[in-house]
Amino acid sequence: MFLAIKKFILAKILRRKYYRTGKCNACGKCCRQIYVKHYKHVIQNEEEFKKLQYLHRFYTYLKVIGKDETGLIFECTNLDPVTHKCKIHKNRPGICRRYPQEELFTMGGALSDDCGYKMEPIISFSEILEKTRKRKISSNP
Repeated sequence: MFLAIKKFILAKILRRKYYRTGKCNACGKCCRQIYVKHYKHVIQNEEEFKKLQYLHRFYTYLKVIGKDETGLIFECTNLDPVTHKCKIHKNRPGICRRYPQEELFTMGGALSDDCGYKMEPIISFSEILEKTRKRKISSNP
C-alpha cells in the first residue's frame, strides 16, 4: 500500500520517472566533470558563471576545468584529491545532498558504473507493458 502511494506521488504529482536507490561509495566521481544547469540551460561562459557565484554559495565551490559542446565543465574544490571525500560533507549544499537527480539524465549525463547509487524507474517496464495489454484487450472486444 505504501509503495503504491509513493509511486503515485512521485509519478503523478511530482512527475518523476525515476527514484534513487543505493548509497554513496565515496569515489568522488560526481564532484568532477560537472555541468551546471541554471534554469533551462547549461552555463556556457565564465561571465555567466561569475554572476551565478553571487546568487548561491554552492557556485563559489566550483572551478572551471574545461569546456565542450555542452558547456563549461567544473570540478568541486571541496573534493579531497587523496581521499576522494568531501571536505565539508556535514555542511555540503543541498544540491550535493540530493545527488543524483533525474535531471542528470535529461542533460545526457549518466552515473559511473561503479557509483553506489542507481536510478530506478518508478513504474517498471513490466507494469507499463501490463497496462498496455489491458488497454488493448479492452479496446478490442
